[in-house]
Amino acid sequence: MKLYQLKELSQDELLQKRFELQEELFNLRLTSLVKKLDNPLKLRNLRRDVARINTLLRIEERKPQQKSAEIQRQP
Repeated sequence: MKLYQLKELSQDELLQKRFELQEELFNLRLTSLVKKLDNPLKLRNLRRDVARINTLLRIEERKPQQKSAEIQRQP
């Protein structure tokens, strides 16, 4: 998924999407142990999508902290 597509999602939708991707990643990893995957690149892409979502969630989590830090810095 592209970053601009993820930015359009709400926080709840991001959490749901992350859960779905992690579940799919888990299933692919299990499948890769049993047989050769048709598209091994999908594992990397899923990992990166999860990382993108985690980054967006962390940015949203830190926004209130950044605002309070900026207020404290002002003389």
